[in-house]
Amino acid sequence: MDKNKKLQVKRIRRRNHVRNKLRGTSERPRLCVHRSLKHFACQVVDDQTGRTLVSASTRDKGVRDEIGYGGNRDAAAKLGAIIAERATTAGIKMVKLDRGHNRYHGRVRAFAEAAREAGLEL
Repeated sequence: MDKNKKLQVKRIRRRNHVRNKLRGTSERPRLCVHRSLKHFACQVVDDQTGRTLVSASTRDKGVRDEIGYGGNRDAAAKLGAIIAERATTAGIKMVKLDRGHNRYHGRVRAFAEAAREAGLEL
């Protein structure tokens, strides 16, 4: 097995370990994070109904103009504040952070701290 395939398998295993511990409910939905090299995206998901309640990404038109480049910690922090604002207007105050296969540092940590400061309970 080549190196890239091994990394992909490890990421899938880490993601499954995290996802098995987290299930979003209507009282406390799951806040999913997707991080790529150039962009950052997140969505609030209710796993019981299988619906996305709120979402935000650095690729969205309004967000893209405000943030600019979406692949750094500043953009992730601004996106955390945006998703917290959208969630509170939708009536969501408490969420579970689903970091996927990403470690809790760098952009993911900046995103989570900004969402906490903006009023979400993680």
